[in-house]
Amino acid sequence: MRLDLQDLAFGYPHKEVGRGVTFGLSGGEVLCLLGPNGGGKTTLFKTVLRLLAPRGGRILVNGESIASWPRARLARTFAYVPQAQLGVFPFTVADTVLMGRTAHLGAFATPSRDDRVIARARLALLGIEHLAERPYTEISGGERQLTLIARALSQEPAILVMDEPTASLDFGNQIRVLTEIEQLARHDIAVMLSTHDPDHAFLCAHHVALLHHGRLARLGAPDEVITRDSLREVYGVEVSVTEAMRADGRVARVCVPALGSIEPR
Repeated sequence: MRLDLQDLAFGYPHKEVGRGVTFGLSGGEVLCLLGPNGGGKTTLFKTVLRLLAPRGGRILVNGESIASWPRARLARTFAYVPQAQLGVFPFTVADTVLMGRTAHLGAFATPSRDDRVIARARLALLGIEHLAERPYTEISGGERQLTLIARALSQEPAILVMDEPTASLDFGNQIRVLTEIEQLARHDIAVMLSTHDPDHAFLCAHHVALLHHGRLARLGAPDEVITRDSLREVYGVEVSVTEAMRADGRVARVCVPALGSIEPR
């Protein structure tokens, strides 16, 4: 599966948020979108998912424009993990995750035994099977985020879009989610995620897109994009990018900021 954005302009009916965004992502690859708050990351994601209409440019899957795709086809191709939602109705966690199977059901069909097995497997994968019968509205913010990720995985998408998937998660659950993202790529899923932590991009991304004022400031491999100069330019902070030994014996690059070094952007 191949996703391509070609000179994409995005925003709202009376407000342009960004333009000129061009990049591609293939199955088995992870692209991490970095950028300051208000820079257009969520709006870009909603445009890729056709929750918002593009203001220009094209979105292609395997070379085919998705502009006229029906919702059912989009749902069988894309899955979306939004930032943690509070929720209104007290569906159980198990039923919330099972909703991800809707993309594979007919208009009046009910989930099969196989659908329920898939949903339960995603709960177990993310370590939240013990929450299955808890109301979604009564669990913590971090647990809700893991539930939304499990729901997206139960959809079995070819392209997974994740808006700050590690937000609200404790350190252990952040690592669990990043590990799962790495595993998804190995199963030929194309993953596009946003984060506020450049170190997460070093851990799991093949490509990094640095979005600044709605435009791509940098695009390339993590080592090429996440540098002292680029982070100073976009975030206004002084950062040293250095190397550290991981617990698994591999070398990882990490960002070490200098506290009190924030400059006006």
